[in-house]
Amino acid sequence: MKANIEAERNLSGYLELVQNNRNFRYLWLGQIVSLLGDWFNLIASASLVASLTESGLAVGGLFVVRMLAPFLVSPLAGVAADRYNRKRLLIAADLARAVVLLGFLLVREPQHVWLLYTLTALQLGISGFFFPTRNAILPDIVSRRELGAANALSSATWSVMLAFGAALGGVVAGEWGVYPSFIVDALTFALSALLIGQVVYRHAPADGSEDHSVAAALKEYAGGLRYMWQNKDIMVIAWHKAAISLVVSGAFQVVQVTLAERIFVIGEGGGTGLGIMYATVGIGTGVGPIFLRRYTGDRSRPMRIALGLSYVVAAIGLAIMAPLASFPVVLLGILLRGFGSGINWVFSTQLLLQLLPDRVRGRVFSTEFALLTLTNATGAAIGGLVLDAQQFDLSTLLWWMAALTFVPAALWFLWMVFGPEPATPQAAPEDENDASAQEGVPPTEGALTRSSHLQRR
Repeated sequence: MKANIEAERNLSGYLELVQNNRNFRYLWLGQIVSLLGDWFNLIASASLVASLTESGLAVGGLFVVRMLAPFLVSPLAGVAADRYNRKRLLIAADLARAVVLLGFLLVREPQHVWLLYTLTALQLGISGFFFPTRNAILPDIVSRRELGAANALSSATWSVMLAFGAALGGVVAGEWGVYPSFIVDALTFALSALLIGQVVYRHAPADGSEDHSVAAALKEYAGGLRYMWQNKDIMVIAWHKAAISLVVSGAFQVVQVTLAERIFVIGEGGGTGLGIMYATVGIGTGVGPIFLRRYTGDRSRPMRIALGLSYVVAAIGLAIMAPLASFPVVLLGILLRGFGSGINWVFSTQLLLQLLPDRVRGRVFSTEFALLTLTNATGAAIGGLVLDAQQFDLSTLLWWMAALTFVPAALWFLWMVFGPEPATPQAAPEDENDASAQEGVPPTEGALTRSSHLQRR
């Protein structure tokens, strides 16, 4: 009974957020259309590389490029998110990616694969500015009371659009080829920029932002790293996405493509089967955190316990997949793997949103994204090398991944028991933001007041 009441309260919180907070609504709508194109693009790119090269290493290389590009730009991206107007940065990133996507139409022959890698690096490098900035802007446009619902809804939207976009992208790639997917992705970025343009937002620049040199940017980024080092609990939380990417997500991207291309082949080049698998991941990553948040709410300790359990759930999913008994059984394992990964993603983000002051939010999120992309690239490269060298078959690789997933789980529970006291959430005058939201005034003004106060302290 209590769980049902909490579930109804959470659902009403999501609906109230979308209905009453205009700024979040437009940001959310932009996310929906942009993610639709993203998954079209991922399916199309992976299918195109696989068909042109017939190499697991080449597919792994694609995911390495996708991950390393945002890693390389992360120092500048974090400083930009703290220094400049976050809304304008999001719009510029969307428009730039729309232009880059049209270049994928030129990739037609095996000798053009270098161009696909180059365009992918440009696209994901720009995304390295977009995603940390989007995380950083969220507390600026919602109240403290709305923050948990906004984060959960944004993450669930990522998952739903993964499920819908990947499935639809797989159908398009399997039935009509990959090139229409690139056009769709370019159009969605343009539409996302238009929607984000409707957000009413003002941002107080960080101190020292009049110095626009690269040296000054790197110095500011180093300041963010020092903040994390001095706040060990925040630093460890920022490692969660990287940990699960290293042992699960990175190599699994290559595993999925190989499964679709060689074992469970559905559609042209396995494109439809790959779309179904990505769609199943999306369902798992969406359902997992929404379901568990009914019990944890936005309370720190329950979310921390759930973070540890997220690795266990992901490991169980991998173990179910490992025998490769049948496509439905593999999909069940993929669902559970997504369930665990989604919990890991949402709850680690929520803890950081509650703990971080505005002045370093962009730099911490960009560092978290850098760690995520680096470990994801490492996992993808290892997965591709292992499969190409035929050191392990797919089944053995999945068993190893399941076993290794328990390592970060054990380390996190040890940290909870023997580590320092958890960081304290940032204090926020919630009535200020709530009142401004009710009167139709952007919550940004309250957020800026808090930011200036924190900087003066």
